Order: sequence, then structure tokens, then C-alpha cells
Amino acid sequence: MATERIYLDYNATTPLDPAVLDAMLPYLREHFGNPSSQHSYGKVARRALDVARAEVAALVGAQSDEILFTSGGTEATNFALKGLAFAALGDTDRPQVVISAVEHPATLETARFLERLGFELTVIGVDGYGRIDLEALAVALRQPTLVVSLMHANNETGTLQPLTEAARLAREHGALVHVDAAQSAGKVPVNVAELGADLLSIAGHKLYAPKGSGALYVRRGVRLAPLVHGAGQEFGQRAGTENVPYAVGLGTACRIARETLPDASRRMQELRDRLWSRLATALGDRAVLNGHPRERLPNTLNASFVGLIGSELLAAVPEIAASTGSACHDGRVSISPVLAAMNVDPLVARGAVRLSVGRYTTETEIDRAAASLVRAAERAGEITPSDPEAPGPNADPSIYDHFHFY
Repeated sequence: MATERIYLDYNATTPLDPAVLDAMLPYLREHFGNPSSQHSYGKVARRALDVARAEVAALVGAQSDEILFTSGGTEATNFALKGLAFAALGDTDRPQVVISAVEHPATLETARFLERLGFELTVIGVDGYGRIDLEALAVALRQPTLVVSLMHANNETGTLQPLTEAARLAREHGALVHVDAAQSAGKVPVNVAELGADLLSIAGHKLYAPKGSGALYVRRGVRLAPLVHGAGQEFGQRAGTENVPYAVGLGTACRIARETLPDASRRMQELRDRLWSRLATALGDRAVLNGHPRERLPNTLNASFVGLIGSELLAAVPEIAASTGSACHDGRVSISPVLAAMNVDPLVARGAVRLSVGRYTTETEIDRAAASLVRAAERAGEITPSDPEAPGPNADPSIYDHFHFY
């Protein structure tokens, strides 16, 4: 009999919450009107869109008219950074864009695109836990800066950034702040005022809404140039008929997340710590925690199995769905650029595995997963793979194609 699968990849994507699907279905069937239409069909759709926008705003402490619906977190981040840059193209000087060395490719590649347009790109290093160097940020901000773009929580390690302090530094130098909250929204409290965010990205499929849904918070008074031109939907910022069913799904997911915090966070942390305790007890110093031990997402465990290769370990436990921080190519082992930026020993980094729990994870699954991973690690024993490659934060962007972190 086939072994029942265990899903521990909630940071990659979450299943659709049944309540979210139920909320969406009427807008895929009978309530199909265009929200810009003035008749009854359109008005029903418009009301649904307004309610959904208010729910997204409530999750992050914003006002409804500060929320723009997008196709996901990647578009939201592109919209934030490119929108600011395009609005500034007429200025005489091109100020810098500042990011960290551990940003998601959605931020990194957008920033590199802006660099090709003439904006200077500055990358701030991180410490061994993956938290940005605030002193280095303060030095960088001495130069004219358009925006500082930082993730709230790292998608690989779960490490939370000191955003309040970073935002204070940015404001002292007249720079705007964009926060990538794709991983944090719905798992920990996210409040735009407390974080000091001028813009903030949300990805629906990270909080039990459908893939292809997302939002961008834009503080009142922040000027963005639209990326999509047309009839002027989304307050004139994103043209095109709104995807009402997906907006409804995102709004419902945000409401559920708001209503279930902090109990959901506490439960996920208990499951995460239960998993780590079992691995650490069984494997001792052959198991190493990557990321900050406390300042991280409650659901995320990035652990290295020393002496092994993460991708090979997961291949040995096909019943577990998780992500890896290493990849083998042509006899060589490449490690995650995030772990490389943290200066994790390559011999440790190549054994990294990201295990992320979620709403539907059970204690039984945790115990089964821990037992399977321990057995696989003990069977594999010590191995001597080819020399690991350790790409730094300025590595060729194609390096991200090798990894399975999203």
C-alpha cells in the first residue's frame, strides 16, 4: 500500500481553503457581471469587489482605497518598484534602489531591470541569521535613494527582518519603503503603519487564496506610474476588468487569517518546534538550524542535514513534499544564494531542506515526517559529493533556476 503523502511545503503554496472556494463560486457562476457596469449585474460585482478590498485592507491595517488588486505577489512587487521608477524617469538624476542580499527573485530581478534603466542598485548584506546590516543600510542611504525594498520574512529561512528600524532610517533620508509580505501576511501580524511601509506586496496563494490573486498596498500620496494602461480600473492604476472571483477569494482568505491570528500562529509554531525537536534529538549535531532561532515565521523550519545533499535526502523520502536548498548539476552541488549570503558553510548549506507547516498539518504528520527524515539520513550516512558551489548575492540570476524555493 502506498505511503500517505505529507505536505510540508506551505511556503511554496497553500491549498485553497474550502471557505474561500465557497465564497468564490457564486462569482464564477451567477454573479458574473462586470464591476464597471451600471446595471444590477455590475453593481453586485462592484459590491463584492469593495468588500474584498476592505478585507485585504483590514488584514494589513490599511484603508480600502490604498489596496490595488494584482495577479499575485510578483506583479505587486514589480508594480511597486517599476511604478516608482517610471514615475521618476523625468527627474534629472536617477536615485538608487536599495535591496538586501536575500530578496526573492521578484525583487532582485526587478531591481536589476531598473539598474539597466540607469538607477543605481545597492545590495545590503546580512548576518549569519539572514537579517540585514542596519549600519550598512545607514551608510548606503547617504546617497539619494528612491526606495528601500525588503522582505518582511524570508521565504527560505523564515527570518524576520528588522523592518521598523530599517524604515526609520529610510524616512530620515527621504526614501520610500516597499515591503514584500508575501510570506508573512496571514502567518504573523502585518501592519503597514507599524512596519513603516509605503508599499506592501501580498500573494494570495501563500494564505489559502487562489494562485493568480494578490494585492499591493500603496500609501495615500505615493505616486506610481501604471504598468497597464487602459480604461482606468483600480483607481486608474491597473487597467483591465477586475478578476472579481479571485478578489473575493483573496478577501475571504484575508478575513480568515485576521480572525484566526494569533491562535493559528501559535499552533504552527508548536508543530514546527515539535518537528525540529525530533530531528535534533535523533541526529544531534548532524542537524543544523538555518536562520534566526526566534525572529522567524512560526511555520518555517530550514534545517541542514550535515554530510548529506538536501535534494538527495528528499528524493529518499518521496512521501514528504518539501523544498531543498541545494541542487546537483553536472556532478557539482550548488547551494542556495540566500544561505550563501548568510555565509553558511557550504558543507552545511548543501544539506539544507525547508520544511514549512500550515493550517492543515497534524501532529501525526509531523511525527511521521520526522521519523522518515531521520531514517533516510541515517541510511545515507556520510557522503562526499563533489565540491559545492557557493553563489553570492551578485551571482548570475539564472542560479535561481536551480532551486525549488518560492
